[in-house]
Formats: sequence, C-alpha cells, structure tokens
Amino acid sequence: MQQSPYSPQSQSVSASATTSAVQLPSLQQTYTAIPRVRPQTPLLDSIDTPADLNAFSSAQLIALADELRLFLLYSAGQSGGHFGANLGVVELTIVLHYLLDAPHDQIVWDVGHQAYAHKVLTGRRDQLGSIRAKDGLTAFPERAESVYDTFGVGHSSTSISAGLGMSLALRYQGRPQTVACIIGDGAMTGGMAFEAMNDAVQQDADLLVILNDNDMSISCSIGGFSRHLAMLWESGYQVDISDSGQPIVCQRPDMQGFDRRKRHKEMRDVPQLEDNLFKAIGFTYFGPFDGHNIPELLRVLLLAKQVKGPVLVHVYTTKGKGFAPAELDPVGYHAISKLPDEQPHDTPPAAKKSQPALKYSQVFGQFLCDKAHEDDKLLAITPAMEEGSGMTDFARQFPERFFDVAIAEQHAVTLAAGMATQGVKPIVAIYSTFLQRGYDQLIHDVALQDLDVTFAIDRAGLVGEDGATHAGVFDFAFLRCVPNMLIAAPKDENECYHLLNTCYEYQGCTAVRYPRGVGTGAAIERPAQTYDIGKAMIESVVGRDDAPLKLALLAFGSMVAAAYSAAQDIAQQLHCQVHVVNMRWVKPLDTVLLEEILADGITHIATLEEHMLMGGAGSAVNEYLLNESAAFKHHRPAICNIGIPDRFIAHGAPAEQMADCGLDVAGVVSQLKQLLK
Repeated sequence: MQQSPYSPQSQSVSASATTSAVQLPSLQQTYTAIPRVRPQTPLLDSIDTPADLNAFSSAQLIALADELRLFLLYSAGQSGGHFGANLGVVELTIVLHYLLDAPHDQIVWDVGHQAYAHKVLTGRRDQLGSIRAKDGLTAFPERAESVYDTFGVGHSSTSISAGLGMSLALRYQGRPQTVACIIGDGAMTGGMAFEAMNDAVQQDADLLVILNDNDMSISCSIGGFSRHLAMLWESGYQVDISDSGQPIVCQRPDMQGFDRRKRHKEMRDVPQLEDNLFKAIGFTYFGPFDGHNIPELLRVLLLAKQVKGPVLVHVYTTKGKGFAPAELDPVGYHAISKLPDEQPHDTPPAAKKSQPALKYSQVFGQFLCDKAHEDDKLLAITPAMEEGSGMTDFARQFPERFFDVAIAEQHAVTLAAGMATQGVKPIVAIYSTFLQRGYDQLIHDVALQDLDVTFAIDRAGLVGEDGATHAGVFDFAFLRCVPNMLIAAPKDENECYHLLNTCYEYQGCTAVRYPRGVGTGAAIERPAQTYDIGKAMIESVVGRDDAPLKLALLAFGSMVAAAYSAAQDIAQQLHCQVHVVNMRWVKPLDTVLLEEILADGITHIATLEEHMLMGGAGSAVNEYLLNESAAFKHHRPAICNIGIPDRFIAHGAPAEQMADCGLDVAGVVSQLKQLLK
C-alpha cells in the first residue's frame, strides 16, 4: 500500500549526552502534507486540562508531541492561521505545562504566534478549528478567553515586562508562584525586552525567561543580537545546569566531533560563554539546549525553575518543525490559508481568471522601486516587515538603501529623523498598529523638527482575522493632532501610488495610510503624478437637481467605494440628490470644497471612514464646520459621522467586521436613511 503523504517519516533525535541528562530514546515525526481528515490522537484526546499531563511518562510525552503536531497541521488546514512558529514550540509547550502548575503558575507568551499548542493543551482542543473566525478563538492569547491566558498579546517584546510585573506583584503578596516568559529571538530585538531585563536584575526578581531561538521572527532575524546568539551556538559549547543549579560549561552533545576550524570566518573568535550578553546584564544564563528534546527540556527546566533571581534558558528550535515544507520555507509558512476544497476528478478546468487586483503592499513596493530609480536620495526603513510591507524587490535591487532595523519601531522612526537631517529622503514602511509604538518619536523627533520623512502606513483600518491587536483604527486621530503632519488616504491602488509620490515630493513629514489586502482593481497610471495638497475630488453626483434633499457623502480612503454604492441606493429609494466626495486628505482638509457644498444648499452631510469615530476624520470635519466655517453659521445641514464605534472590534472575516460596524453598504444605507429622516 502506498504511504500517505502525511504519514510520518521517523527521525532519530538523541537525548542530551551531558552526564546528568536523562537518557531516553526520542523518536520525532516529520510530515510532508497537511491531513484533510482529523487524525487519530488518543493521547491528545485524553487531555482536558494541563493537569492531565501529570500521569504521562517521558515516552508518552514524546509520542504526545507527534500527535499534537499532526493535530496542529490538520487544524491549520481547516482554519488557516499562524503555522511555523506553533510547530516549533510543541515540545517546549508540553514540557512547560508538565512542569508548571498552570493557571496557578503564570505562563506568559510573547506575540502569541506560537500559542496554538498552548490553547490545545488548556481545554480548547475542540475549538481550535474556529480560530480567527468570528465568535471563535482569537489568533493570540487573550485573558477573556481562558484563565490559562495570563496576558493578552499580539504585539512583540512585551512578555518579560508583563512577567516581571506579575512576579513583583506576587512577591509583594507573599504568593510563591513561578512566572515563565517565552520570548523569541526576533521579539528579543525589541528594546522593551531589554528594558524589562534590566529592571528584573535591579529588582532581583524570581523570573524564568525562556529564549526560543529559531533565528526567525516573521522574517530572518538580523543584527548584532542575532549574531551574538549565532556565536553562542557556533561555539559548540553550552552552559549546562548542575543538580545544585550551578552553571557548568561543557561541549554541546550535538557538536561532539564537530571540527571548529570549519566554522564561518566571522565565527572564529567566539567569546567565552560566561561573557554572554545575558550574564553581562545580570541574568543567570543556561544554554543553548535542543528545544525539541523532551527529556533534556524536562531536566533543564525542572532545575532552572528552582534557581532564584532572574534566569534565562536559551533553547534552539526549528520554525515549522515536523512539517518538511515549512522547515524548508519558514518565511512562506509563517502563516497559511485554509486548504481549498478538493475538486472532483471530473470537474472541468476553471476558466482563466483575469489579472487579480494588486495588494496595497505591492503598490507600495512598485512605487518604492520606481522612485528609487529616479531619485538616489530615497532610503527605506522597516521594523522587521520586509515581506509584509512589499519591500523584497527594493531590498534586492537597492540593498545599500534598505534598512531593516528588526522589531524596533521607536528606533525606526528616530533613525529616519536622523537620516533626514543629512539631506536624504527616508521612507518608513510600517503597519498602523505598530506605528503606535513609535508615537513619541514621531512627535518629538520628526514632526517637532519638521523633518522630511514619509510614513507609508500599511494595514490601516480593520484587519480581519488578526483582530483588535492588529487593527489600525487610531492613526487618523493620533496623527492629525500633531502639528506639521500631512495625512493622505487613497481610495484605490492608483491613487495610493500617486499620493505616495505626492507625499514623498513634499518637503516635510507626511503619511499615506492604506488598508490591508487587495484594492479595487484600479490600474496604476504611470508616470507618477503629484496631486494638489489638501484637494478633494467630487466623484459623482447622483439624483435630480430639483430634489428637496441634498446629501454630501464625505468619504475617506477605503470608504469611497462604499459611499458610491450607497449613493446609488439612496438616490433610488428616496427623493434625494447625493454628492459623493473623495476627500483624499485628512490633513489638511479641503475646506474650500466644504464651503462650496454648503453654498450649493446641501441639506445633509455624512462622513465615512474606516477608523474610530472619536478623533477621526469625521471629527476633523465637525471641528472645521463648528469653529471656522463662515457658511455653516448661516446654513446648518444635519450631520452624521459613520465609522467604527467606541469599542474594540473582535476578529472575523473582513466583511463580517465591516458589517459589525455598519460600514458595509447595507449598514451605510441604513444610517443614511436615519440621517435623512
């Protein structure tokens, strides 16, 4: 019988050869395809809470890891979601829940990309297929979802700060509980992690930090810290832990017989392990250890959690472990979509589809390359989002002008400010939700000095399945209150391209804010144009001139398309003339156009934005009309603002989120009818 493509391929993984290691055979499985049918997982099915692991032997824990990994493969195929990072921490997650008494002991995950196995072992196994779907499990740990989720995450580099806060609060209350923080090597590049480590040493806190080193964040980890970890690995040695909890330097088991002379040239002068960065800060350091060797992890973490003070255990893992395609392409398998439905054998081939619409990140990438060819002053910066921001082609074509600063958003913004003082023109490519982390730097270092920096703000608005932690729904509010800032909101791909060019050519601090995913299918017209700053466009006027009701729809960015569709419905259903206005700019507003539509006898005004209502673009319109408009003092049309209400929007499909907020066409029409009453 032919073997199924997701049948396991046995790989022998030896236990640690250190003198105090537990010697057990460790068979781990590697799979080559994602199963479409729920696999048999008898050990996993017996676990309803982490306490159920207490009855397992070491051999059963090893077998459980294979079952859990296969189940994660199946579940990801059904629902999509984060993938590689979860496969890489299966053994570590099992050992943590075996050794610690959760939820009494506190397990704090960083980012949460790797928390699916944790969810499965903490009573959510049968719900995992609902992850990222509306009313299903969240994509990240969330306190409201489970008592085992000790801290809500989604942004990087927060676990050590949160864990330290827990540890100090527990110490103050006299509660002897273990706090364990799991942080990746990519997340460790965030400055907040080092701030927390510095304070943990100052506080002499009992804190167990587990550094999961897979040389990856979403992309490959870069920078001096990554090289430092590589040197610790390349040394061929480890700081082991004795039965009394004391550090012991010895050769790493997997490096026995390894010829150190064959190392890469830059690795030849390896510092002593005793002088590593973590020990220099003041942590007790152990590692690096094989993060897939369950007997070794059981031994090491059992001893490490008994050591007083701040302790860091360094384990190395493989992102995508156990799934051969993901091990070969960890970036491509960071997250996956659910498997497509299987087609019957007799199904005729689908007709050739037309050219798909571009993603906004692709539009930005095209602009970046086009502009760089004509302007050698352009430099581009990203905080570890090269692929997601569409910068791969630029990085390949202009490597000396591309700067990936790792997960360091604050640094990215001030780095751009420093560059701008020297006559170049930096562009910072950053997600809206992550720009929140560099807000002080944007105000103090860029805007206050009125430096020539362009912000290309991706993932603005609602972001679907990633939910509230990643939604970019606050940027209009926190940007428009900053003096010297210009803010553009394109309606489609073509306008995005030209607004990027407009803001780049402007001498000062600017932002172009565009949504996640594909656009409307608008073709990009080259060469790049420069639009008038602060100039809106009337897209269409629907309905008769003699209609008694005249409605102006002031739409910002992604809401222009919905405004146009809603205008068609309203004009047909009610005796009303509708002016659809593509506002294009949030700051400065086109106040000349606002005065003109008031003079034209507009009876009703509605603003539309994929942003929080409070402080958003609609608020900007209200402020102008109430405080500055001469015409509004004599003629006051009825006004409503349509946007995201004052609550965090739960994860779900993008269309579901828009409907939930009343931002789909039906929701907009309903609100407009209320206004026109």
